Amino acid sequence: MPNNENNERTVYSISELNRTIRGLLESQFPLLWIEGEISNLAQPASGHIYFTLKDAKAQVRCAMFKGRKQLLKFKPANGQQILIRAKVGLYEARGEFQLIAEHMEESGDGALRKEFEELKARLASEGLFDEALKQPVPELPKCIAVITSGTGAAIRDVLSVLARRFPAIPVQVYPVAVQGEKAAPEIAKALYRASKSKTCDVILLVRGGGSLEDLWAFNEEQVARAIVLCDVPVISGVGHEVDVTIADFTADFRAATPSAAAELVSPNQQAYQHKLQSFQKQLIHQIQSSLERLNEQSQWLQNRLKIQHPNSQLIQQNQQLDELSSNLQAAFQAILNEKRHNLKYNIQSLLNNRPDQFIDYQKLQLEDLSNRLTYISQLNIENKQQQLANLSRTMQAVSPLNTLSRGYSITRDANGETVTNARQLRKGDIITSEFNKGKISSRVE
Repeated sequence: MPNNENNERTVYSISELNRTIRGLLESQFPLLWIEGEISNLAQPASGHIYFTLKDAKAQVRCAMFKGRKQLLKFKPANGQQILIRAKVGLYEARGEFQLIAEHMEESGDGALRKEFEELKARLASEGLFDEALKQPVPELPKCIAVITSGTGAAIRDVLSVLARRFPAIPVQVYPVAVQGEKAAPEIAKALYRASKSKTCDVILLVRGGGSLEDLWAFNEEQVARAIVLCDVPVISGVGHEVDVTIADFTADFRAATPSAAAELVSPNQQAYQHKLQSFQKQLIHQIQSSLERLNEQSQWLQNRLKIQHPNSQLIQQNQQLDELSSNLQAAFQAILNEKRHNLKYNIQSLLNNRPDQFIDYQKLQLEDLSNRLTYISQLNIENKQQQLANLSRTMQAVSPLNTLSRGYSITRDANGETVTNARQLRKGDIITSEFNKGKISSRVE
């Protein structure tokens, strides 16, 4: 820890200073690609390697630890031009600036490796490596398309594996250049043809091993996009197990080698034979079980037919017919007896209710009703006559004619209005006087 003196000075020890500087360097710099020449190469028994990487004007100490060194595909040597991917650091014990190498390759592949990483990152950002785009590999292909060199070792290995594992599957070979300027266009064209032909349902894209430059056709963007656009699944088997290409990332499945790709796409014929034998046994067992069940059903139907033979049915039906005939006769006799009883009852009722007796009875009733009607009518007439006489006497009592008979008269003006006051009249008015007998007209003077 730094020593504070009067809160004015911060004093570091050498180890503290180196540790702080190391932290700053490691935090400020990401992994870097650096190219240079190896010198002062040291390979102690620990398995680590230490060397100086230099160019014409400067040099820097470098270290690569055992775990990373074991992944190298070549043996480093002094004077060799290399490309490393390293992080910046500081060796605290001596305060020396150094690089910790995570990856090393020969400088000839450096530009290609950089281009490879850039294309890989760009295609990944576009989603060309997404698992959602991957198509499933058919379990038993109907036809296999192989895109590779027509004369290389890869085609021989693939055909040998396919012939050994499942020779019944047809194979269609699309010979192409797998190295050089023409390789990428030919591979892309072959992928398109194999996809659009609709004859094969899986494609093997393979070639043997080689350097990064030899395999570069399988890192071309047009090949990567042609694989993604294929309507059928593509299996890549390019180079050896350690070789990785852009085609491996865009393919629906990656195999380590061409032979491994052929193994992957072809089922094991023996396994299928075992399955077929198993299915055959199951089918035979099911057929036998079905036959036994059908035999049982046939025997049951035969027994049922014996029980339901027409002769047996006729005997039973004759018995039923006899029983129904007896029931019908009994029912007919019962109905006949009931009808006879009803007939006797109706005859007796008819005798008891003869029409002439009924007519005589009705005549007596009619005569009685006629007499009653005559009596009631005469009685009503007498009552009405008495009422009329009473009303006549009452009307005579209040009638004006009776008043006139006692010497009174009724005087009316020219309009027929009764005169009750002399002031109603004027001199010269004509009036009419009505007496008990007769009328006279007068003029008012």
